[in-house]
Amino acid sequence: MRIAGAASALPRNKYDQQVLLSALSAYWGKRLDDPRFLERLHTRVGVETRYLALPMEAYYGIKTWGENNGHWIAAAVELGAEALTCALERAGVEQQRLGAIFFVSVTGVASPSIEARIMNRLGLHNHIKRVPIFGLGCVAGAAGVARAADYVKAYPQQAAAVIAVELCSLTLQRDDLSVANLISTGLFGDGAGAVIVAADGDGPRIVDTLSVFYPNTEQMMGWDISERGFKIVLSREVPEVVEKNLRSDVDAFLAGHGLTRADIGNWILHTGGPRILEATEQALELPAGALDASWTCLRRTGNLSSASVLLVLEETLLNRRPVAGTYSLMAAMGPGFCSELILLHW
Repeated sequence: MRIAGAASALPRNKYDQQVLLSALSAYWGKRLDDPRFLERLHTRVGVETRYLALPMEAYYGIKTWGENNGHWIAAAVELGAEALTCALERAGVEQQRLGAIFFVSVTGVASPSIEARIMNRLGLHNHIKRVPIFGLGCVAGAAGVARAADYVKAYPQQAAAVIAVELCSLTLQRDDLSVANLISTGLFGDGAGAVIVAADGDGPRIVDTLSVFYPNTEQMMGWDISERGFKIVLSREVPEVVEKNLRSDVDAFLAGHGLTRADIGNWILHTGGPRILEATEQALELPAGALDASWTCLRRTGNLSSASVLLVLEETLLNRRPVAGTYSLMAAMGPGFCSELILLHW
């Protein structure tokens, strides 16, 4: 199985981080105990620009979760179709060869699910197996690639697509002044990524995958869902979970293939934010610059949840392609709490 192609799709509404900070500061106004605290949070997340599903002024008129979700459906179909079309073109894979589509998201809900609507928009053939996945959050992009690899291993004549769409701006809780929500308003952005997995192509070979679940950590990250929509759950202990578990998981995974971290010449890590990337660098004892692709994507778009790691993969394929013979590790972590590891060979 190989990564045959990858592509991203971003909304047309692009904003400088300072513009978004000014708008949020003005909106919350005197309800903030210390407006400078919000500014410090936004400054520390390492984000320079973000893309929003809607023009910034449109958010003021949204009154209900249902309205938010309607906007999510419309934008998710548009961005998902754009990312999939580009990924297929880059992979050189005909639509008729697609046997399965894995759609992942955690920022909206739809039935029929988004990949069905994308199939109608693009006129894809009607025997594709549809696998919508909700709830995995930031880990879902990597998990989707792993599940697509499982599918292609079983059906090597077919190709499988992974589509991740996250529109985090449409989950904003306007009356939630918790630290977790204030951080999320500065860190998360909107966008989509798509990956094509096939038995052939000139992309890296998927050597193996590993899913790891950490028992009794469900309070670390996720949503509290109510009539108001999605309220962020984001524990300050997440970096500690990374530091405590990631090294041993990676070492055991690599050891199964006779490898060590020193054999990994390229790292494709989810852009969880500065604290997560720093915790990863420390846990894995990475050399300077090892996560440059992740830091670059974080600055450009913010954290796109499940789509983030797919954008880092795209950046690697287009601009930082390793030399032949290099091993890569693609990884993400998310609600559960859990991690997904994918060993690649170029």
